[in-house]
Amino acid sequence: MKLKKYKLGEIAFVTKLAGFEHTKYIQGNCVHNKIDDTYIPLFIGKTIRNGKIDKNFDWYISKDIAYQLSRSFLKKKCLVLPYVGSLGDLAIFDGTYEALLGSNVAKIELNADCGYIEEFVYYFLKSPYGQSVLLKDEQGGVQKNITMESIRNVVLPSIDISIQRRIASVLSSLDSKISLNRRINSKLETIAKRLYDYWFVQFDFPDANGKPYKSSGGKMVWNDALKREIPEGWEVTNICMVADILSGGTPSKANARYWKNGTLPFFGPTDYSGNVFQIETSEHITEDGLKHCASSLFEEGVIIITARGSIGKLIIVGTPMAMNQSCYALRSKIGEYEYLYFLTTQLIDCLKAKGSGSVFKSINTLDIENSLLCVADAKTISKFCSMVKPLLNKIKESIKETARLTALRDKLLPLLMNGQVEVA
Repeated sequence: MKLKKYKLGEIAFVTKLAGFEHTKYIQGNCVHNKIDDTYIPLFIGKTIRNGKIDKNFDWYISKDIAYQLSRSFLKKKCLVLPYVGSLGDLAIFDGTYEALLGSNVAKIELNADCGYIEEFVYYFLKSPYGQSVLLKDEQGGVQKNITMESIRNVVLPSIDISIQRRIASVLSSLDSKISLNRRINSKLETIAKRLYDYWFVQFDFPDANGKPYKSSGGKMVWNDALKREIPEGWEVTNICMVADILSGGTPSKANARYWKNGTLPFFGPTDYSGNVFQIETSEHITEDGLKHCASSLFEEGVIIITARGSIGKLIIVGTPMAMNQSCYALRSKIGEYEYLYFLTTQLIDCLKAKGSGSVFKSINTLDIENSLLCVADAKTISKFCSMVKPLLNKIKESIKETARLTALRDKLLPLLMNGQVEVA
């Protein structure tokens, strides 16, 4: 006997804030800062990030207005998901506080006794299969979107609710470990960056006696180009003093031999994930493809800068990969990349300042070569690298573990649902 399947629209209330409601009630009435307890958060697209609700809310609305919008009011436990822009992301709203749907966010509020729990629906929709179903009817050009009808038409498998709970428990355990890894990585990165700033921005690296150089009266000399004092013996030059600039390229998409069954990661700006190290890419090329493109296979420790598209993003190569022509790579001349990575962040800040803020259209080699930076002496660089290396290695291994856990989580769901793997 074939098990019955249910559409989301049959077992849940799926809705959003209507356009006229935004114009009539929200526009002109929402505020950036919570005035008092009579104001509640307004959920917009960026509120949902990486499966979680970011509680650093940008907007608030008064309860008096929110209570007039009962369809979009959030008080019960439900799922919230952007239907414009960040498609495919979603989170569980726990119902412990009041909020209101703003623009571009929908909610899925399960009916009482519908036979499903929010956690199972969440993991189903986040799985590769669930994503393919949810996004199969996406539409629009630059600003992609999905309709409420396409969400309501997602078909859920019929699974006993006790098994749903066990499945959710297994997958949430993996998610907890992934979240822990990300929190630890964030703290380690902060420590490394603060150490870099202390040594190379404030110039309080350890002197010969182990004391902070500048604060302890270390000799400083005026530099006209930077309009500031720098430690004696340091140079003002471009990043090419410590790194070689390398370019990328894309093998022809028309030749299947360059792409089919490729195993070599191929990085482009859209692969940027926000991690310090890049481990995975969406595309892979073959050995033949590598021979027929302008990119080398860059080893671990090479720094990649996105130069077009998503501009000015930095990653450290965490596993050998090639890259497309929208990026530049920096390879350390001394074989230690830790100092180069943070120096490159200063380079990007310099380029942003030249571009009148954080918006600039592209980066080219002349931009890199014409940007002057304060470069430390070799001894100080080496000492810094030896101190920071264990921190960055820990981050890299944690990112690799997170990638394995994520792949395991995505593979487990269909196996658990089909009974191919038992849940205790």
